[in-house]
Amino acid sequence: MELSVVIPVYNEAANVLVLYQRLQQVMQPLAISYELIFVNDGSTDQSLTLIKELSRQNPWVRYIDFSRNFGQQIAISAGLDKARGNAVVILDGDLQDPPELIPALYAQWQQGHEVVYARRKTRAGESFLKKSTARFFYRLLTRITRTPLPVDAGDFRIISRKVVNTLKQMPEQQKFIRGQIAWIGFPQTFLEYDRPERYQGQSGYSYSKMIRLALDGITSYSNLPLKMATVSGFVVSGIAFLVMLYTLYSRFITRDYVPGWSSLMVSVLFLGGVQLISIGIIGEYISRLSQNVRNRPLYIVNESNIPEESVL
Repeated sequence: MELSVVIPVYNEAANVLVLYQRLQQVMQPLAISYELIFVNDGSTDQSLTLIKELSRQNPWVRYIDFSRNFGQQIAISAGLDKARGNAVVILDGDLQDPPELIPALYAQWQQGHEVVYARRKTRAGESFLKKSTARFFYRLLTRITRTPLPVDAGDFRIISRKVVNTLKQMPEQQKFIRGQIAWIGFPQTFLEYDRPERYQGQSGYSYSKMIRLALDGITSYSNLPLKMATVSGFVVSGIAFLVMLYTLYSRFITRDYVPGWSSLMVSVLFLGGVQLISIGIIGEYISRLSQNVRNRPLYIVNESNIPEESVL
């Protein structure tokens, strides 16, 4: 198998057939062996029914159906686990990642690059808030991590079998695929493209999911929040010590003070707020450690048409 295309799907019934047709138009001229792996991430619409129908028409349409919604990053991981290609393309199912870019990605991979990611020049059909927060997040993550992460790039890319096999050795629960690929290293390059808006339907990526993904990325590849908690603790302790000296000076030297609760309450609330923030940051890291220690499976497959013996 030369090329595998992994497609996470969540309530994309309006886009599945169009995506398949465009993939067929793109893949057939390449004249290579390929497979299309649709990962149904707990869709509640007719996505799975349509994918099954496509698999009956085309034996190289594979599908994995999860027992529930596990999230896009886990769905991509499941597809990578089952992919057999010498190279694997990761492609969203909403047609915002244009399949027509696959030949260019494949050509760059053939030149010796282990990873070729697609970098967005523009993002059509998205609100100013979403574009500005995404831009801020990518640049913040690049600055606070030791691993340089590509900016303005999602999961749309082609990766080699070598990278896939390495990813399969990284079973952490909080998946951040693009960060893992950047951490792995190997020769990487990019192609720029204008990202179109969704073909049909609504995005399944709510702001809460985006925040969760951002937290996964930050806590997986940076210790800066923990360092900030430590530094803020020292700063607050220093301020508290100075306030204590001033209080003692006013009480015993100048004897110029007014008994009251205002300063006491301000100090207590300020110190308590910093302590709670610090405990919350530490708790976030401990929670992630706990989930990895449990060693639960990343996902549960309800059904699939991929033979077990074909899995590398």
